[in-house]
Amino acid sequence: MLPVLAQEVERHITEHGVTEFVVGHYGGFDRLAASAVREAKKRHPEITLTLLLPYHPHDQFIPVPEGFDGTFYPPGMETVPKRAAIVRANRYMLEHSSYLIAYVSHPSSGSREVLEAALRRQKHGLIHVTNLAGWYPI
Repeated sequence: MLPVLAQEVERHITEHGVTEFVVGHYGGFDRLAASAVREAKKRHPEITLTLLLPYHPHDQFIPVPEGFDGTFYPPGMETVPKRAAIVRANRYMLEHSSYLIAYVSHPSSGSREVLEAALRRQKHGLIHVTNLAGWYPI
């Protein structure tokens, strides 16, 4: 998976001009994505890697991990219940991103809803979606 993901990150940098990458840290794909971007930063020092924080930094402090340029806590998240924080943070990023690289391979995946929302936005030209698993629910 990492070689395919690394190739896609490189393609987004060289073909689409992507310079900012935001990733979470709660799943295996997040860790792979961060690793792929950190490697790309060696060839493209102008790109940034930011850690998405779904929980308020004062409630759950997470230091900036090695290889990251900073963290981002979406505005307006202070009143979101913790059980909905990850979903809401993902929604914010979908609404404020031009590209999504995902790996959703199964209809029962928790990431399926994120992919479906991104694909609806893609139909309106608001985001470009790449699902490395090749599975599209819509």
